[in-house]
Amino acid sequence: MGGNGKHRWRISFHRNSKLEQQQPKHPPPNEFICPISGSLMSDPVVVASGQTFERLSIQVCNDLSFSPTLPDGTRPDFSTIIPNLNIRTSIQSWCRKTKTVHPPAPDYSSLERIVKDAMAAAAPPPPPSEPDIRVSEKELLKAVPDNPPVIFSHAATELGPRVNHFNSGSSEESVVIGGASPGTPLPFTVRPTCFSSSSSVSSVEITEVEIQGQNPSGPLSEEEEKLVAKMKSNEVFEQEEGAISLRNLTRSSEEARVSLCTHRVLSPLRSLVASRYGVVQVNAVASLVNLSLERQNKVRIVRSGFVPYLINALKGGSSETQEHAAGALFSLALDDDNKMAIGVLGALQPLMHALRSESERTRHDSALALYHLTLVQSNRVKLVKLGVVPTLLSMVKSGTLASRVLLILCNLAVCMEGRTAMLDADAVECFVGLLRENELDSESTRENCVAALYALSHRSLRFKGLAREARAMEVLKEVAEVTGTERAREKAKRILQMMRAAGDGDDDGSEHDGVLESGGLTRMRYRVGGSGGRNNANTTTF
Repeated sequence: MGGNGKHRWRISFHRNSKLEQQQPKHPPPNEFICPISGSLMSDPVVVASGQTFERLSIQVCNDLSFSPTLPDGTRPDFSTIIPNLNIRTSIQSWCRKTKTVHPPAPDYSSLERIVKDAMAAAAPPPPPSEPDIRVSEKELLKAVPDNPPVIFSHAATELGPRVNHFNSGSSEESVVIGGASPGTPLPFTVRPTCFSSSSSVSSVEITEVEIQGQNPSGPLSEEEEKLVAKMKSNEVFEQEEGAISLRNLTRSSEEARVSLCTHRVLSPLRSLVASRYGVVQVNAVASLVNLSLERQNKVRIVRSGFVPYLINALKGGSSETQEHAAGALFSLALDDDNKMAIGVLGALQPLMHALRSESERTRHDSALALYHLTLVQSNRVKLVKLGVVPTLLSMVKSGTLASRVLLILCNLAVCMEGRTAMLDADAVECFVGLLRENELDSESTRENCVAALYALSHRSLRFKGLAREARAMEVLKEVAEVTGTERAREKAKRILQMMRAAGDGDDDGSEHDGVLESGGLTRMRYRVGGSGGRNNANTTTF
């Protein structure tokens, strides 16, 4: 436990007797507890690094100019504070369910004492008052921590076996929405399309060493020292060299991507991502994408406060910077622990805007990021409230990213708000018309169109009327009997069965309940057509 203060910091959160008396009888979930006060949160807010705290706890830390070290070893970024309405609503529901009094606003003086105790615990020990005191050799040896070198193994970026979908020669990829069965590949690809060997990288001569699994808390190697020194330099030329060196080091070495994803590297890299010099920013964001490939790096990157910088790069960077920023957000969104934080920090609207980008890579990676983010209920509701449903439907009609946009719409149709917005925007007539006129570009896209209708039909009496007005039965009958794939036929038959029910009250939605669940569309496989473009290329880090 040494002098880093992590263990003592965690203990000090629970020593205040007044706050202990406020603890409910039923232990709340960990995500409802403020990491600083150790108590149920009254006014939860999300900070730039993705964690949620009690608002007053952050205010006390800022007033005392203190940056805490959390139990996972990270330091939160308090530069941005956004109300976490999702957690607040969940806490209120939990309190009602457990008959617990909703937590009152915390007392400033009590929190101040907790933070001051933590500051004292984290402070380095004072120098010995009597330097002549002799300590036995045995006692000295006891104080030496047993800290052998850590050998990092590669953390697979897929849930199942690593499969190279890009060299398969197939024009279509299988996609699973929501809970996948064991061994099923993640939806789409797990690497952004910006990972192409054709990506331009400025040439800088560096000595690329094989970085074996180094202890992140150990001393810097000579190569790392040079790299960090260049990234921290005030000279733009050296910053550029540092960013390009990091990009080259992390391009092909999995061990390097793990060992270099540390606070001492990420901190200067974050500044370079915000650089006003184009070449510096491009290579910094590209390096971040490389680092994000490793599964164990994804949460650390988000908690290091990169998401607001990536959002700014996506909004105002050069075309190449926007490609890499969209790829980074897609890669980070693959981790379930990052999805809510990325949405809360404001990435949804910029990603929607990026769907209209001139760059095909930016459009595709933004669509994939939105697909993964909308697997979370809070992001689905946020996206619907942004009024994006009519825009997404118009993109499907025009054929722009139709296969991917349809999957986003399938996710939105899982929640009540999304179904309502889609029915209001004539989504049923839109999907039926596309199926009737055969305007969709591939078999898999047509299958996803049937899947979207299936999602809309869940427990919706209104869907029946709209489907009859759009003359959907004849189209679905043709899909079920002639033109549909096996999965499309199954969904079309279920929709027809629901529509042919003798009375509105006869359809209780039981068949849908096995497939549509609150967390997303489960046990249903959709397909995304490969209509060319970079997604079918052999893609690597760059």
